[in-house]
Amino acid sequence: MFSLFPKEEDFFLLFRKQAALVREACDQLHEMMEKFDRLEERTKALKDTEHRADLVTHEIFERLNRTFITPLEREDIHALASGLDDVIDAAEAIASRLVLFNITGPTPESIKMTAILRDCGRQIEKAVENLKNMQNLMSFTIEINRLENEADGISRQVVADLFSGRHEILDVMRWKEIYGRLESASDQCEDVANAIESIVLKSR
Repeated sequence: MFSLFPKEEDFFLLFRKQAALVREACDQLHEMMEKFDRLEERTKALKDTEHRADLVTHEIFERLNRTFITPLEREDIHALASGLDDVIDAAEAIASRLVLFNITGPTPESIKMTAILRDCGRQIEKAVENLKNMQNLMSFTIEINRLENEADGISRQVVADLFSGRHEILDVMRWKEIYGRLESASDQCEDVANAIESIVLKSR
């Protein structure tokens, strides 16, 4: 059965659940990188967070398919839900590779980059919490963009250092992959910010 009337609370509630899981996943990844202990256990916990997020994402898409009138434009709902899901997937993929690649310890730069992801996750959660009332959303998205630029700067520096000839080839291969995924995760946070900005602009 199609619903002819928008159930705004359903969509906004689901987005808040999804954003809370984004923040949780980013927190988990940063704690894992910073403490660097119980890696397999921490990876499993992050995988569980990803699974819970997948269920929320599927529910959003199912509700989108059966709701005739939606509180936001359909493409914006899809873009935001997909973007939030991508951030969590990225965090889980990084955690998995720390185990898969037998990384023995973090670098200062990797800790900085997961701290940036943690901060992005918190900004995303705050933005989504304010999505329904459209309060101060641009301040959150601007901060996410600033954090993403900071991550890009760190990424450029560490990649240059990796190819300086001072590192073992296997370490170069491992860390190039991890740094690339860390940068990509921050880019995906920016994609979420862009989806929110699109919603704001269309509401004016």
